[in-house]
Amino acid sequence: MQHQRRSAKALSPIGNKRVTGNFDIPVTPDTPDIEVDSWAVTLTPRLAQFVAVARHEHVTRAAQQLAMPQSTLSRSMARLEHDLGVALFARHGRTVSLTAAGRAFLVSVERALSEVDRAAESVRADADPAAGKVAFGFLHTLGPETVPGLIRAFRVDHPRVRFQLVQNYGEAMLERLRTGDLDLCLTSPVPDAPDLVARRLDEQKLRLVVPEDHPLAVRKRVRLAEAAAELFVTLEPGYGLRRITDAVCAEAGFTPKIAFEGEEAETLRGLVAAGLGVALLPPPAVPRPGVVELTVTAPRAFREIGVAWLDGHPDTPPVAAFKRFLLSRRGQLLHGEGPPA
Repeated sequence: MQHQRRSAKALSPIGNKRVTGNFDIPVTPDTPDIEVDSWAVTLTPRLAQFVAVARHEHVTRAAQQLAMPQSTLSRSMARLEHDLGVALFARHGRTVSLTAAGRAFLVSVERALSEVDRAAESVRADADPAAGKVAFGFLHTLGPETVPGLIRAFRVDHPRVRFQLVQNYGEAMLERLRTGDLDLCLTSPVPDAPDLVARRLDEQKLRLVVPEDHPLAVRKRVRLAEAAAELFVTLEPGYGLRRITDAVCAEAGFTPKIAFEGEEAETLRGLVAAGLGVALLPPPAVPRPGVVELTVTAPRAFREIGVAWLDGHPDTPPVAAFKRFLLSRRGQLLHGEGPPA
């Protein structure tokens, strides 16, 4: 059987923001497609048989170990040599020994089979009900308090489950759900897409954040229309909170004048503290000096927080357990979050 090398297309890397800590799974950008007439497809079924014969130096004993007929194993090794066009064994009656080519081939085959074993053990470990892994994404604003509290509560009953944690904005996490990099994510707004399943878990009030020396800072409550003439600092387009900000301002009867755009809520609070604008933000984990957070009385300013996953994607036992846990927290996800307004 003759083989010719084909130029295989490389899989494109997935563009994402960085994964937290050392829980990241690297994406290999140059993994080739497996061609139907490749050496991998042709040889893989016979590689473990080759190693068994090489180690025993005896076809009958290798066949006994593999629980297969000796004649079948002999034909398989002859076919392997034929396909490669190389003699791997020297025959000596009932015994065999490796040729120089066979010894070189054995080193690489043992390494490859070892990698297969490690890969199999890794995926089995990730699916282990007691100690498996959950790839979990969430918004930056949920990182300081909400997510650590959730994981702590979940691990009371599942102390050995591991987490791959990803912080990002909503659209990026939804794409990672679609590529299989994430099992679940907490996001806002709650997505409505045919390939995703999403469940609303809670809602979070948004506040108008102003500098502490701002004329509105003496107030506790404000109608958002009162800030129509202000410069706003917001998240960049594409962020869920930016879409909500634009929509709430439109409901209040104005389009916000944007002074600065950023990627994190606490950066925006710093800009507000510096007197560079006002912002519509969820409550902080801890009070931020230099700003005052006002309750918005009209229109109703809030964002829904939900959990999403890929429709039809099978759950491993630890993912299923964490999904059930999240769904059980409906209405309690953000309980007690943030300082009082």
